[in-house]
Amino acid sequence: MKRSNAQRLRDALEDDIINGRRTPGERLDPDALCREFGVSRTPVREAVQQLVASGLVTVSPKKGTFVARVGIDELIEMFEVMAELEGMCGRLAARRIGEAELEELRQAHERCEAAARAGDSDDYYYENEAFHDCIYRASHNGFLAGEARQLKQRLKPYRRLQLQVRQRIGSSLEEHREIVAAIEAGDAARAEQAMRDHVLIQGERFSDFVSSVRRFGADRQAGTGEVAAP
Repeated sequence: MKRSNAQRLRDALEDDIINGRRTPGERLDPDALCREFGVSRTPVREAVQQLVASGLVTVSPKKGTFVARVGIDELIEMFEVMAELEGMCGRLAARRIGEAELEELRQAHERCEAAARAGDSDDYYYENEAFHDCIYRASHNGFLAGEARQLKQRLKPYRRLQLQVRQRIGSSLEEHREIVAAIEAGDAARAEQAMRDHVLIQGERFSDFVSSVRRFGADRQAGTGEVAAP
């Protein structure tokens, strides 16, 4: 999937923050970013806006844009809400999806399979986004879909981070297969549970996630309970 300059810049900045190359409280200078990445101010401005929407950076009037601090507890709470929203989307999609929408969902899943075979976690992430968006639309509830998309944007860096955990992409694909099968069968309860389980960080996945967050940019000062987003 081809990405714009703004998307590529956003992903690069996300990776810098995740890997601790840009630390909490660090100022992001637009002119310096233009020079570093060889782009104009427009993609820099767009990338920063997207990072603000995801909570990775904050803007302080008359002071500038800075790398944010996010607490582990807040991240887990957001994932819990995301799981419920996506579960609702899955339940409604199983009841309301049309044949054309179902075929679109199958094709989105096939593109995820192809990205996984290519071993590209970022490409898989974006195809995965399209897969989930098919289900949002198939819910035929515009308000619910809007809320799900908004929170998904906030969680984008952390969902990308999860895919870097060993064997997570393979597990994600298995979960997609269960979701598609449940929606194809029109089984609303099964689709809701499958979508919820797909997003919710629990058990071993919770341990892996926290380990990854700490490994990639945790604020290691004892007692802060904050991470360098993540």
